[in-house]
Amino acid sequence: MSEESKRREALIYHAKPTPGKIKVVPTKKYASQRDLSLAYSPGVAAPCLEIEKNKEHVYKYTAKGNLVAVISNGTAVLGLGNIGPEASKPVMEGKGLLFKIFADIDVFDIEVDTENVEEFIQTVKMIAPTFGGINLEDIKAPEAFEIERRLKEELDIPVMHDDQHGTAIISAAALLNAVELAEKKLSDVKIVISGAGAAAISCSRLYQACGAKRENMVMCDSKGVIRDDRDNLTPEKAEFATHRKIDTLDEAMEDADVFIGLSMADIVTPEMLLAMAKNPIVFAMANPNPEIKYDIAVATRKDIIMATGRSDHPNQVNNVLGFPFIFRGALDVRATKINEAMKMAAVYALAKLAKEPVPEQVNVAYGETRLTFGKDYIIPKPFDPRLIAEVPPAVAKAAIESGVAKKPIKDWNRYTDSLLERLGSDNKLVRLLLNRARINPKRVVFAEADQLDVLKAAQIVYEEGIAVPILLGRKDTIETLMKEIEFEGDVLIIDPKTDEENDRKNKYAKVYWEQRKRRGVTFYSAQRLMRERNYFAAMMVNEGDADALISGYSRNYPTVVKPMLELIGMADGVSKVATTNIMMTKRGPIFLSDTSINIDPDAKTLAKITQMTSSVIKLFGLNPVMAMVSYSNFGSSINEKASKVREAVSYLHRHYPDLDVDGELQTDFALNDEMLRERFPFSKLVGKKVNALIFPNLDAANITYKLLKELNEADSIGPIMMGMKKPVHILQLGASVDEIVNMTAIAVIDAQQKEKRHLENAKSK
Repeated sequence: MSEESKRREALIYHAKPTPGKIKVVPTKKYASQRDLSLAYSPGVAAPCLEIEKNKEHVYKYTAKGNLVAVISNGTAVLGLGNIGPEASKPVMEGKGLLFKIFADIDVFDIEVDTENVEEFIQTVKMIAPTFGGINLEDIKAPEAFEIERRLKEELDIPVMHDDQHGTAIISAAALLNAVELAEKKLSDVKIVISGAGAAAISCSRLYQACGAKRENMVMCDSKGVIRDDRDNLTPEKAEFATHRKIDTLDEAMEDADVFIGLSMADIVTPEMLLAMAKNPIVFAMANPNPEIKYDIAVATRKDIIMATGRSDHPNQVNNVLGFPFIFRGALDVRATKINEAMKMAAVYALAKLAKEPVPEQVNVAYGETRLTFGKDYIIPKPFDPRLIAEVPPAVAKAAIESGVAKKPIKDWNRYTDSLLERLGSDNKLVRLLLNRARINPKRVVFAEADQLDVLKAAQIVYEEGIAVPILLGRKDTIETLMKEIEFEGDVLIIDPKTDEENDRKNKYAKVYWEQRKRRGVTFYSAQRLMRERNYFAAMMVNEGDADALISGYSRNYPTVVKPMLELIGMADGVSKVATTNIMMTKRGPIFLSDTSINIDPDAKTLAKITQMTSSVIKLFGLNPVMAMVSYSNFGSSINEKASKVREAVSYLHRHYPDLDVDGELQTDFALNDEMLRERFPFSKLVGKKVNALIFPNLDAANITYKLLKELNEADSIGPIMMGMKKPVHILQLGASVDEIVNMTAIAVIDAQQKEKRHLENAKSK
């Protein structure tokens, strides 16, 4: 993709369908006149008067306690510099998005049009009553130091400049673990810091709080080593000036144990690495390009422990590991500030988490067999679901113990449970899905690539590294559309109807004819079928010319399923194929089966569908908790429709006792644990969060998934084919571009898994 295309795509993303990235959503009912009279006049007077009597009641009656201001004047934006408040707004909205999806914190972004320190401080102070916390962002140094210092002193709500402290907290956690792995002591290591801005100063101070010695630190700026005999040093730089008679980064790196990069790309050479001490620790955190490329660094020193700011290398120092969870803990105890004790608590919580067994969901997301504490895993991954249950409680406890909490937590187990409930509020599974596909992209045939939306999806998966697309369809149409959407790249285009593909068609036709010649198929009819894109695509997968296929965008489901069953067939031991849809709901992902194939399955088929659904859920690193739903509860009806569900459950309980499945159950009881516990305390699902619903027939499953999708605007991934021999996935008619992209990622992961099983079987033989 050209730079101009990327620029245009970013502009379209921010402009459509609605400008910006965040919005305000009501949290109360507002349908009736009664609702409106409570929300505004006259009902709103009651909470106003209560707050007038006691200002602390503002937390009880308004959203203040979960509302953070992301405030900037746009003087130090990302790598863009001083671009002004209006131009900084997209970044601030993006920060708000991260607060919401990682910690369920609401945000108003505030852009202040002043570079005057006093004006900025007074503006923030005057609007502070609105917020439960203040996140300062992208303010240039040295003004940022004074602004944060004053606001922390003069406000009674948490204030943090994330550019200073976010990187410091995450990198300090990584440094503690790296020093341990290098078998050194933090108090002894020699540290070189490249960069002297807000982040570098904050990192250096926090490392000292963790045990590093100031006399062992050398800081460099654009002029070289910061020495105590240099003129005109800012107080912050003077704090870390060295008495050593050295001038350059090269000299500073000699025999150094640790390099901390917060400066610019490619300033560290292999020779500098070779001059470092044994087991060197290198945190090259300049973004997007580090101070030394990861591949060069690990090739130069086999004993290196390295971290960067990039997601495509091990040990990503990413601020999103910190700020959402630090503010979450601070808000939940109504802290008056974020102090050193709270920051240190976050450091130690992150460092400790990296040493604990990693959930399968995280291994799955990053394509690892088993992530374990070591050189390539010294800090948790950003997608780790444990972060919200570990970091906020640590921060909250530190706030309480250091005396800055106005609302101490008494029941920590209940608090942790409430934090985990917040995980269901966004589409983390989609991010995990796409991330996993990128680790080992596969060749995917798009059987309808001459359809604009299908081609757009193919472009996205190609440019994002999710898959290697093979485009089937009318070649002239595809090429015209590619120019229109600026789809550039070395992508294979095939038109099965043209003579150009005769050799391949004849090869496929011969294979197909050999397989089915005793079932009434002639060689001529086989040749004719190979002109049909779905037959051709299926044969590409069968013959190893592609790894997976996507079809169904422009044709009804049964007509696409038929050739797939004929040519590819079911996996060994499977008697019926089925489908499941993943619905992205506010309570988290829910799998619905069977949404597309089995019209009225019998009890045995229902049991098989449940088993296959369980396998798919495990594919995502989740523990299957499945309810087999009906219009009745545990034998309340003797009708055969309910009886078959009951029979399927009985079969699963007898033969697969470890499977978390129960029924028959009405859907509300399946999804509401309080109702289930009260009425049916004997159920295997009591105390567990159901993440799969197995429906008694196709009507119920298909109607439910489409109803959820349209009425609740719940994103859907699927239908995911279960039980096929090869990775084949069929879209719903008219699927959106996002749905096609997600289904492609599913196809890639399916291909990854089938390849893995094939290799394991080959080894066992």
